[in-house]
Amino acid sequence: MHATLPLLEATKFPAIKRGTLSTLQVNLGYRCNQQCLHCHVNAGPKRTENMNRETVDQVLQLLRSSGAKQLDLTGGAPELNPNFRYLITEARKLGVHVIDRCNLTILFEPGQEGLAQFLADHQVEVVASLPCYLKENVDQQRGKGVFDSSLAALKLLNTLGYGKTLPLNLMYNPQGPSLPPPQVPLEADFRQRLWDDYNIIFSNLYTLTNMPIQRFGSTLISKGQFAEYMRLLRDNYQASNLDGVMCRHLISIDWQGYLYDCDFNQMLKLPAPVSHKPNSHISDIIGVDLHGKSIVVKDHCYGCTAGQGSSCGGAI
Repeated sequence: MHATLPLLEATKFPAIKRGTLSTLQVNLGYRCNQQCLHCHVNAGPKRTENMNRETVDQVLQLLRSSGAKQLDLTGGAPELNPNFRYLITEARKLGVHVIDRCNLTILFEPGQEGLAQFLADHQVEVVASLPCYLKENVDQQRGKGVFDSSLAALKLLNTLGYGKTLPLNLMYNPQGPSLPPPQVPLEADFRQRLWDDYNIIFSNLYTLTNMPIQRFGSTLISKGQFAEYMRLLRDNYQASNLDGVMCRHLISIDWQGYLYDCDFNQMLKLPAPVSHKPNSHISDIIGVDLHGKSIVVKDHCYGCTAGQGSSCGGAI
């Protein structure tokens, strides 16, 4: 795989600092039942990284001490971590809102029986990956059979109240090196097509720009498209998006408990400068106010500020 960080180091992206911490985004491990072309984590079935119980308990301790009211669980497929249900159960006891970034097909994996019901019982917000409402596009990007399995998962979630009384949000990303289309009309299109063709409902659609790192970035380099894609991101930079970038109010935690400004910086191994240590750990910031701390920026940050903006919560 081609390394992208050397191509992102030299940057003119403006300096930004942290605001009030509201969200812990926790990567529970890089193992996944899918292996998608656009994946910035380079996740897949052969990855073995998994957060252990001790680190999960440290996450819970940080939730208590920091006052953060949102726990955003990601992976890989976060549900494959054996501590996944324990973490959610304990976080909900604290009154914390929990998000599960779910690839949908995980609901039908062996050992995941009752997962959908568990998520509903604990009122977990589901952010589901569905890059298109067309079967050929989804299967091309995520693997053969993924579209049909994803629809079956969405229908199951609908029967449990998701899309009605429980939040079910869909995550869209482009097929290749282009910016996402405007989020509002695309959401309307998704809503119409999924209802007319499959009787499926959802809450919101989020658009996410593909980051020029890991598997997607390496593919761009192989195809000779990396420089062109970076030019697209820089040319569409909007300074007004700076106030809404997710890193201002979020800390990203990897499977070992180390801290990053966002999930993308985690994949580039760019630690967050939030303590006196070069590689800060959860244990280093218990009781520490992160407001005003610097955020590490490189050229990939243009991906979050290009066009309509991009974040884990959709367009900025």
